[in-house]
Amino acid sequence: MNVTVKFFARYREALGVDSVKVEGDFATVDDVRALLAQREGAEVLSEQNLMCARNEDLCQLDEPVGDGDEVAFFPTVTGG
Repeated sequence: MNVTVKFFARYREALGVDSVKVEGDFATVDDVRALLAQREGAEVLSEQNLMCARNEDLCQLDEPVGDGDEVAFFPTVTGG
């Protein structure tokens, strides 16, 4: 299965890329995140308060993924 993964805000800055394409046997968004978090420099994807989207819709990490899906990761937004 092929999935396009986009990164936003400080995740994009930490990883040094806007997006990557990954291939693997993924059941959920969390499977994609776990694979990427193992890469050097991608520890930020192991954060507890990570937000995600699948095909431009906000979702939870247990959201199923399919071939050709787009997954996005971004940090939570806080304001004051």
